Amino acid sequence: MKLIIQMPCFNEAETLEIALTALPREVEGFDSVEWLIIDDGSTDATVEVAKRCGVDHVVQHMGNKGLAVAFMTGIENCLKQGADVIINTDADNQYDASNIPDLVKPILKKKSEMVIGARPISTIEHFSPAKKFLQKLGSWVVRGASKTNIPDAPSGFRAISKSAAQKLMVFSEYTYTLETIIQAGQKDISICSVPVNVNDDLRPSRLVKSIPSYIQRSIFTIIRIFVIYRPFRFFLTIGSSLMLIGFLISVRYMYFYLFESGNGHVQSLILSAILIMMGFQTILVSFLADLLSANRKLLEDVRVKINQIIHKRED
Repeated sequence: MKLIIQMPCFNEAETLEIALTALPREVEGFDSVEWLIIDDGSTDATVEVAKRCGVDHVVQHMGNKGLAVAFMTGIENCLKQGADVIINTDADNQYDASNIPDLVKPILKKKSEMVIGARPISTIEHFSPAKKFLQKLGSWVVRGASKTNIPDAPSGFRAISKSAAQKLMVFSEYTYTLETIIQAGQKDISICSVPVNVNDDLRPSRLVKSIPSYIQRSIFTIIRIFVIYRPFRFFLTIGSSLMLIGFLISVRYMYFYLFESGNGHVQSLILSAILIMMGFQTILVSFLADLLSANRKLLEDVRVKINQIIHKRED
């Protein structure tokens, strides 16, 4: 059994050594523990620090691709290196590395394929009240979207089994945290959460540049995932709502037409007709989107099987 701990990095020379020093080289249940760094186009000495600290694998991007792309690059390379379990953590030493054995325990016991580290959000001193609220709000929305029970969805401290890692495909360029949990719920990947500790803040978050930006990007990510993974329900809901509003407006017109001669209310009839037609067309789109979603699922299954064959040949 091989465990690989991956760290996406972008200009982390100042904090990387602290984070790497805390990582274990031995974890119960594994024959070997390796470290992998994804250098996402750093312009400082991130790679030099990583090599000096004894990192086993360094993967480099030509330019900054973003956290989500770096995460998937790490997952793909961990699989190529023969990882049975992958730990993802941050290079700013936010998460307590001593909790790694707790993260992998549900996977080793065959109870889960993905484990999310749940931080004590309410007690973290360097989190502002607004950020604490948004973290909890985002987790609540993701629980509803994914039909999972993960209390800290934005947490990047997580363990992923080989079988689950082969199924993941992140479309967002912003962050992987929300999308991978929703994918787990959609793809029947068993997922659970364990409590973890956090360390003192070494630098401000680069992902949350501002509260409005964080809200906008998070909402866009969730809507996009709904369109990708639940297109029929998404478009059917919109189409049905439009048709219902159009029907109610037509009832209003009929009332005025029958009881008040309908004078001056022709615009209601026009608006009703437009909304009903828009709703009908949107419902038709829902069926087309559902067909595309079915084709996408088939392609994803083919991708997983091809990767499994490639990895078996490499082994």
